[in-house]
Amino acid sequence: MNRFGYGRDRMFLAAVAGYVLNQGLLKPRCSSPFLHGYFNDLLLIPAALPVVLWAHRRLRLRLHDLPPSWREVSLHLVVWTVICEILGPPLMHRGTADFRDFLAYSAGGLVAWFWWNRPALEFPSTIS
Repeated sequence: MNRFGYGRDRMFLAAVAGYVLNQGLLKPRCSSPFLHGYFNDLLLIPAALPVVLWAHRRLRLRLHDLPPSWREVSLHLVVWTVICEILGPPLMHRGTADFRDFLAYSAGGLVAWFWWNRPALEFPSTIS
Protein backbone atom coordinates (compact mmCIF):
# COMPACT_ATOMS: atom_id res chain seq x y z
CA MET A 1 0.00 0.00 0.00
CA ASN A 2 1.36 3.41 -0.97
CA ARG A 3 0.80 5.96 1.78
CA PHE A 4 0.07 9.52 0.77
CA GLY A 5 2.60 11.98 2.19
CA TYR A 6 0.22 14.94 2.71
CA GLY A 7 2.57 17.81 3.66
CA ARG A 8 5.67 15.79 2.78
CA ASP A 9 4.47 14.96 -0.73
CA ARG A 10 6.86 16.12 -3.45
CA MET A 11 4.07 17.45 -5.68
CA PHE A 12 2.69 19.48 -2.75
CA LEU A 13 6.13 20.87 -1.88
CA ALA A 14 6.86 21.76 -5.52
CA ALA A 15 3.46 23.46 -5.90
CA VAL A 16 3.94 25.54 -2.75
CA ALA A 17 7.46 26.48 -3.85
CA GLY A 18 6.13 27.42 -7.29
CA TYR A 19 3.43 29.57 -5.74
CA VAL A 20 5.90 31.39 -3.47
CA LEU A 21 8.35 31.86 -6.35
CA ASN A 22 5.63 33.21 -8.62
CA GLN A 23 4.16 35.57 -6.01
CA GLY A 24 7.45 36.89 -4.68
CA LEU A 25 9.80 36.87 -7.64
CA LEU A 26 8.21 36.24 -11.03
CA LYS A 27 4.97 38.24 -11.02
CA PRO A 28 6.58 41.47 -9.75
CA ARG A 29 9.28 41.27 -12.45
CA CYS A 30 7.40 39.83 -15.44
CA SER A 31 4.37 40.98 -17.36
CA SER A 32 3.41 37.52 -18.58
CA PRO A 33 -0.39 37.07 -18.66
CA PHE A 34 0.13 33.38 -17.85
CA LEU A 35 2.15 34.10 -14.70
CA HIS A 36 -0.31 36.78 -13.58
CA GLY A 37 -3.51 34.97 -14.47
CA TYR A 38 -3.14 31.20 -14.56
CA PHE A 39 0.09 29.82 -13.09
CA ASN A 40 -1.16 29.94 -9.50
CA ASP A 41 -4.46 28.41 -10.65
CA LEU A 42 -2.54 25.40 -11.98
CA LEU A 43 -1.16 24.93 -8.48
CA LEU A 44 -4.49 25.03 -6.62
CA ILE A 45 -5.17 21.29 -6.43
CA PRO A 46 -1.54 20.19 -5.89
CA ALA A 47 -0.96 22.83 -3.19
CA ALA A 48 -4.30 22.87 -1.37
CA LEU A 49 -5.72 19.35 -1.61
CA PRO A 50 -3.03 17.65 0.53
CA VAL A 51 -3.69 20.14 3.34
CA VAL A 52 -7.46 19.62 3.13
CA LEU A 53 -7.11 15.83 3.02
CA TRP A 54 -4.74 15.93 5.99
CA ALA A 55 -7.38 17.91 7.93
CA HIS A 56 -10.05 15.42 6.85
CA ARG A 57 -7.81 12.59 8.10
CA ARG A 58 -7.29 14.27 11.49
CA LEU A 59 -11.06 14.84 11.80
CA ARG A 60 -11.65 11.19 10.84
CA LEU A 61 -13.57 12.23 7.72
CA ARG A 62 -10.96 10.39 5.65
CA LEU A 63 -10.37 6.87 6.88
CA HIS A 64 -7.19 5.98 4.96
CA ASP A 65 -3.83 7.35 3.87
CA LEU A 66 -4.03 6.35 0.23
CA PRO A 67 -3.21 8.87 -2.51
CA PRO A 68 -6.14 11.10 -3.50
CA SER A 69 -8.68 9.33 -5.67
CA TRP A 70 -10.09 10.86 -8.84
CA ARG A 71 -13.34 11.38 -6.89
CA GLU A 72 -11.56 13.39 -4.18
CA VAL A 73 -9.74 15.50 -6.76
CA SER A 74 -12.94 16.04 -8.78
CA LEU A 75 -15.05 16.92 -5.73
CA HIS A 76 -12.57 19.54 -4.56
CA LEU A 77 -12.17 20.85 -8.09
CA VAL A 78 -15.93 21.45 -8.30
CA VAL A 79 -16.18 22.92 -4.79
CA TRP A 80 -13.26 25.32 -5.28
CA THR A 81 -14.48 26.33 -8.73
CA VAL A 82 -17.89 27.21 -7.30
CA ILE A 83 -16.28 29.16 -4.45
CA CYS A 84 -13.59 30.93 -6.49
CA GLU A 85 -15.37 31.48 -9.80
CA ILE A 86 -19.10 31.68 -9.03
CA LEU A 87 -19.60 32.80 -5.42
CA GLY A 88 -16.33 34.58 -4.69
CA PRO A 89 -16.18 37.43 -7.21
CA PRO A 90 -19.62 38.92 -6.46
CA LEU A 91 -19.41 38.32 -2.69
CA MET A 92 -15.87 39.61 -2.26
CA HIS A 93 -16.23 42.41 -4.83
CA ARG A 94 -12.85 41.35 -6.12
CA GLY A 95 -11.66 39.32 -9.09
CA THR A 96 -13.56 38.08 -12.07
CA ALA A 97 -15.03 34.73 -13.01
CA ASP A 98 -13.04 33.16 -15.84
CA PHE A 99 -13.67 29.72 -17.33
CA ARG A 100 -9.93 29.51 -18.10
CA ASP A 101 -9.29 29.44 -14.34
CA PHE A 102 -11.37 26.25 -14.21
CA LEU A 103 -9.29 24.83 -17.07
CA ALA A 104 -6.10 25.65 -15.15
CA TYR A 105 -7.48 24.11 -11.91
CA SER A 106 -8.42 21.02 -13.93
CA ALA A 107 -5.06 20.72 -15.67
CA GLY A 108 -3.18 21.04 -12.38
CA GLY A 109 -5.53 18.55 -10.74
CA LEU A 110 -5.10 16.03 -13.55
CA VAL A 111 -1.31 16.23 -13.44
CA ALA A 112 -1.36 15.96 -9.64
CA TRP A 113 -3.73 12.96 -9.73
CA PHE A 114 -1.44 11.14 -12.18
CA TRP A 115 1.59 11.97 -10.03
CA TRP A 116 -0.06 10.83 -6.81
CA ASN A 117 -1.36 7.62 -8.36
CA ARG A 118 1.58 6.75 -10.60
CA PRO A 119 2.62 3.60 -8.66
CA ALA A 120 -0.89 2.18 -9.05
CA LEU A 121 -0.91 3.04 -12.76
CA GLU A 122 2.35 1.25 -13.58
CA PHE A 123 1.93 -1.97 -15.43
CA PRO A 124 4.08 -4.95 -14.49
CA SER A 125 6.69 -5.93 -16.99
CA THR A 126 5.88 -9.03 -19.04
CA ILE A 127 9.54 -9.71 -19.64
CA SER A 128 10.88 -12.39 -17.30
